[in-house]
Amino acid sequence: AVHLMESGGGSVQSGGSLRLSCGASGDTDRIYCMSWFRQAPGKEPEGVASINIAIGQKYYVDSVKDRFTISQNNSKNTLGLQMSSLRPEDTAVYFCAADVDSGGYCQNFRYHYRGQGTPVTVSS
Repeated sequence: AVHLMESGGGSVQSGGSLRLSCGASGDTDRIYCMSWFRQAPGKEPEGVASINIAIGQKYYVDSVKDRFTISQNNSKNTLGLQMSSLRPEDTAVYFCAADVDSGGYCQNFRYHYRGQGTPVTVSS
């Protein structure tokens, strides 16, 4: 199993920035892709950014391109998400997730393990 824990959420005004972090432990050698998802109240989870752990290829959903940056630190088994130019519609619970079965097709935003999430609130 893979265990994930996020940190770094909070409240910010529109146009501000936040950085999220995720620590991974357990069977991390099995991970092909790590992703950030978000879930707004009353909505389904949405994949926003993912990264192929082996080759570093990154994928973003259109709504966050050029504003969010996903990063990895393999030696520390950590995943980051730098969020800039935040908008009220970015408000959601953000969680990191790990895919151990995709073969590296990270643009599909699949996951088998996820963290509990950290809330991000952007006020106008």
